[in-house]
Amino acid sequence: MNSHDSITELRLHGVDHTARPTWKLKETVEFYRDTLGLPLIHTISARGWGPETHPDFLHFFFDSGKGSTIAFFYYLGSQEPGNMKDRPGQPPVPSDHLFDATHTSWLVDTKEELLAWKEKLEGKGVEVSSTTAHEVIESIYFRDPNGYFIEITRKLRPVDQVDAADAALTLEAAIRLEAEAAAQGVDAKSIDAVWNKKAHLLGDELGETEASDPAPVRIYVLDVPEFASLVEDARGRADCRVSQAGRNYLLIEAQEAVEFRRKELNLKPAIWYGLFTGGLRGRIECFDRDKVRIVPE
Repeated sequence: MNSHDSITELRLHGVDHTARPTWKLKETVEFYRDTLGLPLIHTISARGWGPETHPDFLHFFFDSGKGSTIAFFYYLGSQEPGNMKDRPGQPPVPSDHLFDATHTSWLVDTKEELLAWKEKLEGKGVEVSSTTAHEVIESIYFRDPNGYFIEITRKLRPVDQVDAADAALTLEAAIRLEAEAAAQGVDAKSIDAVWNKKAHLLGDELGETEASDPAPVRIYVLDVPEFASLVEDARGRADCRVSQAGRNYLLIEAQEAVEFRRKELNLKPAIWYGLFTGGLRGRIECFDRDKVRIVPE
């Protein structure tokens, strides 16, 4: 018997989120959050996914009602292309992160429904991606006849006030960093710098001072399931110390360089590349698909 025979009718349950690129971070946050009054509920900060041409980015979500969100990608250091007005109707190439950022996502309730949709689409000759976890959601992707990405997704956990507070801190760090870079006549291109700025802001919130002689490598980890394996790995190591940092974060400290391996943490690449979204004090010396090494600043 087919494992999905018990699902007699496949249904989509409304739009989970839509996503668009933006080149105006501060103005976009203030417009959707303050002018329209849509709550900011989640932010992903990560090194570029995919090919080397993909820049570091922020991906932030606003509650647009009845469980749906409207989301934006902000690509650090990028400039708005002059030919964007000519993009509608043109098929994208796989490496075109700007065009592929514009996509629609539909929501299903369970893993079984997600896999059933994959099976149904593939049975009709549609190429469908493997399931991919992006922190709080798990999705499959395919393209419509125009070449646009279409997504079907399920929620891995609800987002709550912990996520909202962390999202606000991430974007505050990015906005401040962008302002500082602009004052120097340069672009803010590195997500590492956002993570470092966020760690400084979080340290200020928690009342930490340089006089307290903190460890030179400090990794703030949001206390949510998707990053739990990083904390557990650090707890079992002699070169790391783990402690509570306020209500929402755990703090990993090390006196010397520290390395983590993706496979040992059992993380998908999409979460791996956002591993330090909670904030980081230290310099990332190496960060590839399988290993990250952080050294003291």
